Formats: sequence, C-alpha cells, structure tokens
Amino acid sequence: MTHPKKIGFVSLGCPKALVDSELILSKLRAEGYLIAPSYEGADLVVVNTCGFIDAAVDESLEAIGEALNENGKVVVTGCLGAREELIRQAHPRVLAVTGPHAADEVLRHVHAHLPQPHDPLTSLLPPQGVKLTPPHFAYLKISEGCNHACTFCIIPSMRGPLVSRPIGEVLQEAETLAAAGVRELLVISQDTSAYGVDVKYRTGFVGGRPLRTRLRELCEALAELGIWVRLHYVYPYPTVDALLPLMAEGKILPYLDVPFQHANARILGAMRRPASAENNLQRIKAWRAICPEVTIRSTFITGFPGETEAEFEELLAFLAEARLDRVGCFAYSPVDGAAANALPDAVPEAIREERRQRLMELQEDISAERLAAKIGREIDVLVDEVDEEGVVARSMADAPEIDGLVFVNDYFDAAPGDLLRVRIVDADEHDLYAETVDD
Repeated sequence: MTHPKKIGFVSLGCPKALVDSELILSKLRAEGYLIAPSYEGADLVVVNTCGFIDAAVDESLEAIGEALNENGKVVVTGCLGAREELIRQAHPRVLAVTGPHAADEVLRHVHAHLPQPHDPLTSLLPPQGVKLTPPHFAYLKISEGCNHACTFCIIPSMRGPLVSRPIGEVLQEAETLAAAGVRELLVISQDTSAYGVDVKYRTGFVGGRPLRTRLRELCEALAELGIWVRLHYVYPYPTVDALLPLMAEGKILPYLDVPFQHANARILGAMRRPASAENNLQRIKAWRAICPEVTIRSTFITGFPGETEAEFEELLAFLAEARLDRVGCFAYSPVDGAAANALPDAVPEAIREERRQRLMELQEDISAERLAAKIGREIDVLVDEVDEEGVVARSMADAPEIDGLVFVNDYFDAAPGDLLRVRIVDADEHDLYAETVDD
C-alpha cells in the first residue's frame, strides 16, 4: 500500500499571504497530499514568504534556512519569491522558487519533486478548503495587486497591478464559508476600496441577478449572510462614505481599517499617498456623524526620509484630534527596491524609533480613554476561546490578532464562534473586561 505524501507548510506575512497559503493547502489536500505538523514528518516543505520590509526578509530567509536544515526539501513561494536571486544566493539548495499568488506553479513544483499517487480516500476535502484560521472566522480576499505607487512599498512590483475577483466568485466563496460555520468574514486585499476599478465596475451575475463589481454592492450582498463582515485596508476615498450607512444599519460591522500612514502634506506627497490630513479629519468627522459607533483603525510610519520634528509633531496633533480607536505604528525601514530609498535627508534609526515610541504613548492614552467610555455598556462579543479562567472574546471593534480582546471571567458555558451579550465592567489601554448579561 502506498502511503500518501506529506507536505510541511510555513506561512509568513500578512492575511493576504495567509489566504494564498490556504489556497495552496486546499489544492494539495484535494490531490491527496496530507499536511505534516512538523519538519520531521514531512516529505517536502513549502515556505510562503514575506518581503515587505527588511525584518520580514530576514525572517523569511531564516525560515527557509530552518526548513532546509530540518527537512532538506524546500519549495519557496510568496512575495520574497519575486527576488529569486536573493533567495538562491542565501539558500542555493532550495528546490524551486515562485512569486506571490502562484498556487498552480507551486503545485507543479510539488508534483515534480514529490509525485502523489491518486487515492480517492485521501483526496476528500471540505467545501471551504483548508483554513489556517479557527473555524469561526476566515479571510475573504477580493482582489490581487495594487495600482498605487507608494514610495515606501514594493508590493505592486511583487503582486502586480489591481486584479479584482469576479463578484460571483467572491460571494460563492463567502456563502460556502458561512455554510461551514464561519461567523466572521474579514474582507481583505491590498486596496479594498478599489475593488472593481480595474474592470470599470462591470456587472456580474450572482444567482441569476445582476450585481456590479463594486465594494458597496459586495458589502450589501455579504450582509445577507447574517454574519459579521469586517473591512480591512480601506483607502480614504470619497466612495467609502457610501459604506457608513450600511454600518449604521447593522448590515456590516462598524469598523474601518484605513492606512493613513501620516498627516503632514509634504510627507504624504513624498509617500505618494492619497488625500491630506485636513481632508482625512473632515472625512473621519463625517463618518462618525453617519455612524457614531464606527471603530477606525489605522497605521502610521515615523521617521520617513526627510521628516522633520515639526512634521512629526503635526502627525501627533492629527492623532490628538482624530482620536482613532486603534493604531499601529512602524519606524520607517528602507525596503530594497523602494523608491523612498533615493529620497534625501534620511532620519537616523534612533530618532525613527524614538518617534514611534512617542506616537504609541500618545495613542495608548487615547485608546485608554475611548475604552473607558465603554464601561457600563452592553455589547455583543464573538467567542474566540474558553479556558479555565473564562471566555476570551472580541467585540465588533476588535479584529483578530491586531486589536484588543474582551475577557469574560464569569462564564464558561460557551464555545468558539458563540455570540454573547456582555456588560463592560473595566478597561485598560487595549482590552475590555466584562460580565455576562442575564437573559
């Protein structure tokens, strides 16, 4: 009897890369390959890499080296795969290298180095495919690539221009996930707001009815599934304004992940980012006027080339006025191949990091105040896990892994994916503490 071949898998990088990993694993599993939990039990290892910043490049190269040392047979894919020469210079023993969103190419290399005899008993696959997330939430990628030319970013050179998925295909995947028990869909892409721009919002057909390939129409259709729908990586375009009524009506979660990156007009121009601080403040006020409950998450970069102390202070003033709910911040890191590398007046690394710390200290105070204002309120939470201390959950304002948690210490009769009604009794800079509400 021939035993099924086993594949080890290492997935690095952002949720978009995670979706690529899920697709590759689904295809492998559908062909009868098994997934090995360790290097020792694998016949071959696939490493899905990230190459966005230097730290990610180092992590990816280290992961490839570890897989080679522990197993010896390695196929590399993902964003760093676009720089094959760098990978092969560091690790000449890798079997093959592909770029990002190249599932079929990865499978061809696996077939070449580890052919799998077909066995219908091991080729069975659940309808939703193989998922690396817990069963109660999943990422839904609606497009590939990006049409922007941000000077600090090399994603377009790795993943190419914007390519929107057909709306019927996206909704079919969403329906399959919902039917499999997923309670929360996290909508992702490199630029979620631009969904459909590349196809001029052409009309698709879903269940025989026409539907335009556009974010608002997609969100309205997803709302019909009756589960949480959360939007990530939304650029601050005027078209986003049309989504706020859907949030106010409870159709999709009142949550926007908007990567503003900075507030100073000159720095935004050097970054080639859309909008301006003034326009963004006006837009935030307008969003909150339509949907007061909206949670706004953003990311920022400190120490971008040429950033002066006064320009950084302008960013702090923006945060103080915008009072965003959730903020991530990165000290600028030069990325090989990024246009920003050629900009003058590089900021010393120590100052970049010192500014990052100052920004996060300010944001911690803002976050603590905004969370404290929720004490006494009743909210719905989605259970992530249950342990001996109680329930670990998330509110509508909390995306998995990047935002805060809600700890419910007086309730144990729950399971991941359950929705609970709780009352907030305490808060700190990041998390909420709650008790269950009697029915």
